Amino acid sequence: MNRKLIYAVIALAVLLGGYYLLKRSSGPGAGEVAKVTIQLKWVAQAQFAGYYVAQEKGYYKAAGLDVMIKPGGPDIAPEQVIAGGGADVIVDWLPAALASREKGNKLVNIAQPFKHSGLMLTCRKDTGIKTPADLKGKTLGVWFYGNEYPFLSWMSKLGLKTDSDIKVLKQGFNVDPLLQKQADCISTMTYNEYHQVLEAGVKADDLVVFKYEDQGVATLEDGLYVEEDKLKDPAFVATMAKFVKASMMGFADMAKDPKGAVAAVLKNDASGSQTEAHQATMVDEVNKLVDGSDGTLDPAAADRTVATLLSGGSDPVITKKPDGAWTDVVTKAAAAMK
Repeated sequence: MNRKLIYAVIALAVLLGGYYLLKRSSGPGAGEVAKVTIQLKWVAQAQFAGYYVAQEKGYYKAAGLDVMIKPGGPDIAPEQVIAGGGADVIVDWLPAALASREKGNKLVNIAQPFKHSGLMLTCRKDTGIKTPADLKGKTLGVWFYGNEYPFLSWMSKLGLKTDSDIKVLKQGFNVDPLLQKQADCISTMTYNEYHQVLEAGVKADDLVVFKYEDQGVATLEDGLYVEEDKLKDPAFVATMAKFVKASMMGFADMAKDPKGAVAAVLKNDASGSQTEAHQATMVDEVNKLVDGSDGTLDPAAADRTVATLLSGGSDPVITKKPDGAWTDVVTKAAAAMK
């Protein structure tokens, strides 16, 4: 039985028998509570506000779920966490998930809250950079741990060799290299690091920004991924459907009540390092990327991501088109829930 047929059978089971399970477990007098652990890609911040809002407003509890939200950090790779049994579902970028899948870690995208990419390369205007062609000979800050893949594909498209035409600076998860002029450009997200640069006193007019979407090398970010074998279990699919449904309710509320979303994030910031003003900006920018999503992945966007990753010249991020790397079985089940 091929994978597509297996997923079709599972979908039917969820929509029929599994659907009854969803209704029964989320209503009054519900039976067992399903435990779900989600591993975030980064620390507690408004990038993940939808999950914190769903927790705060009781959407998970109402769905019969006991959800643990595990923040990430610079030394935490979600792909490794789920492979080691430390999470049921992870937030990840599709490039990192596909690279991991090709290495044997069979991750599958079950939902895609973010419709758009927020990745940018932010440069100081005084370096003389005006167009991507001007990047040659420059020092560029790049995030690694799976975040480097879109950058490498872009450089390949530009015909720039990362070992000779440019200098790649392994960027920490901060904006110091730009502020201290250690790099001509750094990686930033529309909702976070770009605004950190502005908050440090740099004027927008003093910057040149290249959005990956504008450069035709955008890839899908912040999707939800599980291990492929788990999807053979209709009960697991049913649980994930409830989780996705409740999570997207959280993201919808984030758009309706930004202040409430900020409050939910700050409540979960164990480090106490986040500020209300910065998180408010982040909520506004993340809302643009979610853009009313119900979690359904656009296959065309996934195909564009694959095409971008395959275009890596002699050293592509992935070497072949993936089979079964995403499925709509969970989002279809979620959509069927009332």
